[in-house]
Amino acid sequence: QVQLVESGGGLVQAGGSLTLSCAASGSIFSFNDMGWYRQAPGKQRGLVAKITQRGSTTYTDSLKGRFTISRDNAKNTVTLQMNSLKPEDTAVYYCNAKVPVSPRSSTEYNYWGQGTQVTVSS
Repeated sequence: QVQLVESGGGLVQAGGSLTLSCAASGSIFSFNDMGWYRQAPGKQRGLVAKITQRGSTTYTDSLKGRFTISRDNAKNTVTLQMNSLKPEDTAVYYCNAKVPVSPRSSTEYNYWGQGTQVTVSS
C-alpha cells in the first residue's frame, strides 16, 4: 500500500521560509512524477510544483522564484522549499505521487498525502 507522509508545515510570518518534506513508501515500482499541490479555504486544489524522475520541474507561474522543488529518488522523498512567504500562500499543502500500473504502462495510480497546514501571518 503506497503511503505519502508529509512534514514541515506550520505557522510563519510573511517573508519567512518553510520546508515541506514528503516521504513515499510502499510501491514496488519507481515513482513517476512527484509534486505538491495546495488548497486554500473555499478554493480548488491546484498545482504548486512537480518534478519528474529525471529532475525536470514544473511550477505554477506565480510561484516561480520563491518555491523550489527537489527529490531524492533513492529515498523516495520530495521536498518543497518555500521562501518569501506571503499570506496568500496560506493553504493545506498536499504531496502527490504517481505510480505506473506496470513498468511499461502509461497508466498511473495517483496518490495523495494527508496534507499539511501552512499558515503565513501578515
